[in-house]
Amino acid sequence: MNNQIAQDLRASGSGWLGSEKKQGIALVLVTMLFFAIYDALSKYLARYYPVPELLWVRYLTHATFMLAVFGPRMRWQLLKTSRPFLQIVRALLLVVVTFLFMNGLRYIPLADATAINFLAPLLVTALSSPLLGEKVDFRGWMAVLFGFIGVLVIVRPGGAALNWAVLFPFFSAVCYSFYQILTRKFKGAEHPLTTHFITGLVGVVVTSFAWQPGWTMPSLNHALLMVCLGISTGVGHYLLIEAFQRMGPAVAAPFTYTHLVWAVLFGSVAFGEIPDPGTLLGILIIAGSGMYVARQHARK
Repeated sequence: MNNQIAQDLRASGSGWLGSEKKQGIALVLVTMLFFAIYDALSKYLARYYPVPELLWVRYLTHATFMLAVFGPRMRWQLLKTSRPFLQIVRALLLVVVTFLFMNGLRYIPLADATAINFLAPLLVTALSSPLLGEKVDFRGWMAVLFGFIGVLVIVRPGGAALNWAVLFPFFSAVCYSFYQILTRKFKGAEHPLTTHFITGLVGVVVTSFAWQPGWTMPSLNHALLMVCLGISTGVGHYLLIEAFQRMGPAVAAPFTYTHLVWAVLFGSVAFGEIPDPGTLLGILIIAGSGMYVARQHARK
């Protein structure tokens, strides 16, 4: 059944770009736009509502979307997993990632938070040696070092403008790197749609325990934006799964950095956050380091 679903999904878009690799690139580019929209909506809504409330709506929409789209076909296959404990741990890590990142967006510019969060692929490189037994050469370690230098250029520790809220996206990136490493352990062992659905389901359960007296009933406009919050990330992650069906993550990785372009654009237009030259330099250093690592993985 799962193979048939994958074949149907591929067949539905087989002719619109001519090759699976081109389709994969296009899907990654669209995914990064969805993720940037999610970040911008998060930053806006976090001004008015508690972060746990936004996360509850985000995961509820995510799980409902998956159930509505894939439930009729996959039925109980959506929950069939041979590694339930690891699935739950992975999902919990993503809840922590989104909680930290969304809190960071309340205090620092969108582009800064997004760039710092892009340390995650570099941290995966650093952690892959002790945790996955993969060999990291000298150039790989230098790329990780330059990535941290890029963060320092953005943060400028010791400067008058230092905002300690940068620790939110930094620790979000740390948690996200463990999340990615755990995801790699599922390769070939779990259906990606099952993993995606369990992520949303665990998120709903966890955030349901975070009900607070401060939670407020949103206005109609804000309620619609909250639904868009969940749809944007749910659809985005699904499109990323589809992209990885067409090409490897190492090939897709350089195109994920278009997320930074959208973050700068949305931050400037929607929130008046114009990055200064130092911030832009730091973003370029992080992006360059990440793309170098991706290129090395693609060669291997």
